[in-house]
Amino acid sequence: MTSRALAWRTITAEPARAALAIAGVTVIGALLFDMLMLSQGLLVSFREMLDTTGYDVRVVATDAFPGRVDITNASEVAADIAGLPEVRDVAVVRSDRAIVVVPDRPATEVALLNLSEGAERQGWRIVEGADLGAIRRSESSPPAVISRSLARALGLRPGSALPLRVLISGAASAVPLVTFTVVGIAEFQFEGNGAEALATTFDAFQRARASMSSDTADLILVASRPPIEAAATVAAISARRHDVHAFSNEQIVERFNENGFAYFRQISFVLSTITLGFAFLLVTSLLTVSVNQRLGQVAALRALGVPRHRIAATLVWESALLVGAGGLLSLPTGWLLALELDRILRDMPNIPERLHFFVLEPRLALWHLGLIALTGVAAVLYPVWVAARLPIAATLRFETIS
Repeated sequence: MTSRALAWRTITAEPARAALAIAGVTVIGALLFDMLMLSQGLLVSFREMLDTTGYDVRVVATDAFPGRVDITNASEVAADIAGLPEVRDVAVVRSDRAIVVVPDRPATEVALLNLSEGAERQGWRIVEGADLGAIRRSESSPPAVISRSLARALGLRPGSALPLRVLISGAASAVPLVTFTVVGIAEFQFEGNGAEALATTFDAFQRARASMSSDTADLILVASRPPIEAAATVAAISARRHDVHAFSNEQIVERFNENGFAYFRQISFVLSTITLGFAFLLVTSLLTVSVNQRLGQVAALRALGVPRHRIAATLVWESALLVGAGGLLSLPTGWLLALELDRILRDMPNIPERLHFFVLEPRLALWHLGLIALTGVAAVLYPVWVAARLPIAATLRFETIS
């Protein structure tokens, strides 16, 4: 009989113990898999959010990104950047804080947005009504596209009137009310739970701010001309304009990885280490108890001439079968648990709907199975050592007397 067959018979001889062992490894493995997904989930989904906008470079006023400092003379800067041979497209992004004052409703703070004409399709997706470019402009009532959460909160729909006043930081606002007409409801690129947004045209944006001569922007989005890489575009912009700073999507992700997402990575590392420790103790305890219960059987096999390496191979196969079954079952279990945890975490305010804390990647599944396998190998070392050093005569005498 082979070592694998002997290990299988040993496991199936006590199905309850085997089932509990596999269940324990499954639960611990599922937690480990979730921690691995948590360590990279925010970064992966954030990178996808940046890439799907169609722009691979972001230009800001300060090197301390993501700190906010307005770009002055934004139209001039954007036109200059658009003239570079490395650049295919440029979009200017402007934003401000405002409050919506609807009769019989509490005042609601919103983010007032404006994107360069033609770039709206990258900033939001219309789910009801029409986009800004499809509506004939009116001097008396400027158009607005609002977020779904704002529409739900205030009971708005296309055609509704929306009075708005821009807020002035650090002072009571004296900017007059401007009444917009809702033309569409959209899913914004970075829309979050409880984060209301309103987008409008450049003229209406300046009118709401009562600053027709102001030409500032939060950032400028740049799309590189294929097949030019983002790094080359960043270098070209830096050489042309010394008053602004350009970052590729990869650089932005790296900055957030070092600062904003470091907390989740550290938590993931600590919990993953603890989980691996529990898995090691669980499998080691199960195999050690199994060996101690079968000391007489092991000693009899050794007395019959079964070599040490054969006994060791049997224990290794036991560990492989228990840990392997639990490790494979932990993948779907961990994914189902991650879906629920992700739903709970994304219910927090101001979390973009497209941002996920847990993201399934094939390489993480391979890492998970590799760590589980290493844990199984480490856990079997002590039981193998016990079986290999077992005194045959003394053990048989003790078993006979007892």
